[in-house]
Amino acid sequence: MRLMMKKIIKWLTPIVITITLGGAIFAIITPATALAADCNSGFLGFPAWYDGLTEPPPECNIKSPNDAGGLSPFIWRIVLNIIEIVLGLLGYISAGFILYGGFLFIASNGKPESAAKGRKTMLDAIIGLVIAMGSIAIVSFIAEKVIK
Repeated sequence: MRLMMKKIIKWLTPIVITITLGGAIFAIITPATALAADCNSGFLGFPAWYDGLTEPPPECNIKSPNDAGGLSPFIWRIVLNIIEIVLGLLGYISAGFILYGGFLFIASNGKPESAAKGRKTMLDAIIGLVIAMGSIAIVSFIAEKVIK
């Protein structure tokens, strides 16, 4: 009976950890509900490539470079939006690798080398996720300060 409880706990612990981490990560990166009147709503929390370059609702037409403050701010706004989209994709990929590492850890069947590989995959993915989220914050900060 005691051996069976140890096996159940051995399987249950990584499952609970994986579900908890996965749920927390997806709760953080889940996009806000899009409003119908929002001109710059993106997909899955990504900004639209033209974010910050549209006229107010209900027109929502993309401004010309002259109306956006010149060609340079217009191009920089698009470049920063594309960088933010790419960094967001990297965040989703990192979350996927966290889940993959959790699966490897759960499926290790007590083999130390397989469990270590799963832990290493999760740790590397968490580091990548933190870097991607920090990069998004930096790009957003630069976009707000540089392009007005």
